[in-house]
Amino acid sequence: MEHRMKGYLPPMDPEKLKALFEIENAFKAGQLSADEARLQIKERVGKVSAYHVAYIEQTMTEETSDECIREDVHAVINMLGDQIDNSMPNLPADHPIMHYLKENEEMKRLLLAVEDLVQYPMIKNQWLELYDKISQYPIHYKRKQNQLYPMLERKGFTRPTTTMWTFDDMVRDEIREAERLLREDQEDAFIKQQERILLYARDLMEKEEFILYPTSMALISEEEFEDMKSGDQEIGFAFFEVEHKTTENKVETQPKEQNNFANDLQALLTKYGYSAGGGDKLDVTTGKLTLEQVNLIYKHLPIDISFVDENELVCFYSDTDHRIFPRSKNVIGREVMNCHPRKSAHIVREVIDKLRSGEQDKAEFWINKPGLFIYIIYVAVRDKDGNFRGVLEMMQDCTHIRALEGSQTLLTWSNGDTSATAEQSHDTQTTPAENDDDEEATEPVTEITSQTRLKDLLKQYPTLKSRLPELDPKFKMLNTPLGKIMMGKANVQTMSERSGIPLDKLIEGIKKLIN
Repeated sequence: MEHRMKGYLPPMDPEKLKALFEIENAFKAGQLSADEARLQIKERVGKVSAYHVAYIEQTMTEETSDECIREDVHAVINMLGDQIDNSMPNLPADHPIMHYLKENEEMKRLLLAVEDLVQYPMIKNQWLELYDKISQYPIHYKRKQNQLYPMLERKGFTRPTTTMWTFDDMVRDEIREAERLLREDQEDAFIKQQERILLYARDLMEKEEFILYPTSMALISEEEFEDMKSGDQEIGFAFFEVEHKTTENKVETQPKEQNNFANDLQALLTKYGYSAGGGDKLDVTTGKLTLEQVNLIYKHLPIDISFVDENELVCFYSDTDHRIFPRSKNVIGREVMNCHPRKSAHIVREVIDKLRSGEQDKAEFWINKPGLFIYIIYVAVRDKDGNFRGVLEMMQDCTHIRALEGSQTLLTWSNGDTSATAEQSHDTQTTPAENDDDEEATEPVTEITSQTRLKDLLKQYPTLKSRLPELDPKFKMLNTPLGKIMMGKANVQTMSERSGIPLDKLIEGIKKLIN
């Protein structure tokens, strides 16, 4: 692993790395003071880059379960003094690392507001307003875990996944707990909780900015960062929106030599009965489909599918509009154990091992919350000889299905309309679909105001839901299970607050979409 990471970094002197490791260990053990350590580093090592520290942690330091938590970044910074260089080049505003830094700057500002408010008597509305913003910050961690960490893993730097992820989730959980205490009016416990959030959040930001981001700049190429942008956009950002500009100026034509090679390869495949053409039919088990048709089928399935092969590498996920949990293309080729936080890794390990051994053929899980029921099943995939070939994960929002009662024999469309012909042809008692969504009836919309309900708009203009992301990518969440719950309660004012779009501009934008 160390050689793989080293291959992506600038040249490093092995003797100086060893000396730095020895000095750092002696300092942490209390055998050297900070001044003594700095002097030895100056004499034996010289200037140290952030990626030197990361490389040592990756290759020379034994990994422990609480490593990220116990690591004292302040002490390491103090030890290195002016011998450390963790500077980064000037980056464009749309660079993925700049988005992480921008989120941190806003979070630091919010934490200063926390420090200010704790000095005064509790005013709940002030704290609610502040936590509406702070609660957005965990998106920062979600993007790190699904975008940045996989890219670093490919370069051999796995420490962020195995250690920092734990701390990411810890800070996220502390924020969630604080918000719960606030809403339940547990004032004393809430105020005490702020100490933990201030300490942990600031410590983690320091780890990011001192080691993680400079090392990422050393390991990841500009082309790879550019490729990350679409996945970043898919997951989203805390506190702000980012307009994703596609690189239309890329030269799409291949060199003549490459075209000739591709044509020759296609001819050879065709000669022996194989095909790679997009319009050619593929022999599937029970029919013939083009590659385009296969992809369209996966995209329109009412369930999310992911496939992990026998080597425990993620090979595929279905890119549906209703995806329950975020995914990005950086997950492809990633070890499945690295796709989960450490605290749940043992469950993943047990599932895979029992499916692989044949002890079990499937494992079921479900998430049951008020207004939400998610069903998840893992199935062992075996070939005709019974050999284990991987694990298929299927996930579905079953909230609507579990709410169904009686019989429904009418032809009911997704927008709630019922076919008159079908209604006349059946004499069976039914439960109309339009009653499934909300007990409260919708109202016709004559004028869009701040109090206009979202469900009324969607009832009257069914295509609006698919077009709202044109105004702000955050509206994609309306296709998720949580989004469906929100639709029953949200009005235009709420939509403005959640998206950050000024109310008047949002109303104007909605009018343009429906006209």
